[in-house]
Amino acid sequence: MEFAEAHDQTTRQRVSRSILVNGPSTAAALAERLDLTPAAVRRHLDQLLEEGAVEAREPRNQAHRGRGRPAKVFALTESGRDGFDQQYDDLAAQALRFLAETGGEEAVREFATRRAAFIGERFESVRAEHPELGAAEVLARIFSDEGYAASVRDLPVVGEQLCQQHCPVAHVAHEFPQLCEAETEAISKVLGRHVQRLATIAHGDGVCTTCIPSTPIEKKERVSS
Repeated sequence: MEFAEAHDQTTRQRVSRSILVNGPSTAAALAERLDLTPAAVRRHLDQLLEEGAVEAREPRNQAHRGRGRPAKVFALTESGRDGFDQQYDDLAAQALRFLAETGGEEAVREFATRRAAFIGERFESVRAEHPELGAAEVLARIFSDEGYAASVRDLPVVGEQLCQQHCPVAHVAHEFPQLCEAETEAISKVLGRHVQRLATIAHGDGVCTTCIPSTPIEKKERVSS
């Protein structure tokens, strides 16, 4: 009995981590990704729903083929994210509150800028180590190394989208959005172009997304291809 319970717990952790890394997912996608039966995935999702670790959402893109309603997607809740690497959120939030009280807004902004410095500090070295990667893919590698579970999604003609399925500082960034703003500014600086943060986990979205528009040359290449 204890072995079975431990096995179930491990499988639920696999389900949770798959959602963490890949973003909100349907039960069918989870079953295929984890090589589990749909019934097994449903059972674990039901348990995670009961625990408050995940929540069911309507898919954002309502366009679908065939009859019937589109399958719901399952996303991690704040409680579900707590099970990963956010044990020190309270301490970090207290420290930033103290910094805001003693040094003001400028001090918090300066801290956020210094924290996001890893983006600029690592960009050229990672790009040199992996010349096969595009600029957005280099950023995804850097963010993933920092625990953000990042990936790149191609947006035809428009450009690319940097997706961060996890944010180690999401709870703190909810109170101090300067952390998100500094990351966006650092991304823009290393790329040498304006980028736009479309969504953040800190404000309730399932994934942090940053739109990286193509340069005129890149747009021409995308249209030609």
